This record gives sequence, structure tokens and C-alpha cells, in this order.
Amino acid sequence: MIAPPAGARILLATKPVDFCKGAHSLAALAVEVLGADPFTGAVLVFRSRRADRIKILLWDGSGLVLVWKQLEASTFRWPVIVDGVVRLTPVEFAALFDGIDWRRVQATREIPTPSVPA
Repeated sequence: MIAPPAGARILLATKPVDFCKGAHSLAALAVEVLGADPFTGAVLVFRSRRADRIKILLWDGSGLVLVWKQLEASTFRWPVIVDGVVRLTPVEFAALFDGIDWRRVQATREIPTPSVPA
């Protein structure tokens, strides 16, 4: 599992991209389509038309990092294909990366601390 840097924004492009594109082409696409600067540490996630492959682009402070993943037996769960961008939490990103339906992931509720009667 690829863990995004702490506090990083995770942006999911909702339209499929040409998977021949490399890191610099995806960085330019991020600026043009997502309105996101790829050199600020944001994690940018793109998918193929068949939704069985994703590319993850991020700046690690010294260069662009491009991660490519293909699922063998299924497809990545993706929102309805429309123009724009979707923000994911780190937990939703982990579910997406593992091929789990990230839309079903819920944040854990805070457990109240028991109080002692005075």
C-alpha cells in the first residue's frame, strides 16, 4: 500500500485519462483540468477508461513520483464520470488503492471517555 504523506490533499480526477501519459503530462493535466498544482504535495489520482488501472502522481520534495497499479480480477470503484475532481480522505484512498469500494468506507466515531462521578 502506498501511504500518502500526512496532511496531503488527495484529489481524484473523475474523467479517465490516456494511460500513455507520463508524469509531466499528468502534471500539466492536473493544472489544466483539476486546477491543482502538482508541486505542492497533493496526491493526484487518475484512472484508465476500463477502470482496472490507476496512476498516482505526487511531488515528494525532490521530484515527481508516478505510481501505476492494475487490478487483476476487478475494477477500481470510481464516482460517476463527470468533469471535475473529488477529494478523498486517507482512509478512502487506501480503500480505493486496495480495490475496495471507497464510497462505503466510513470514518470511525470518537469513543467518549467515561467519566467518574464526583
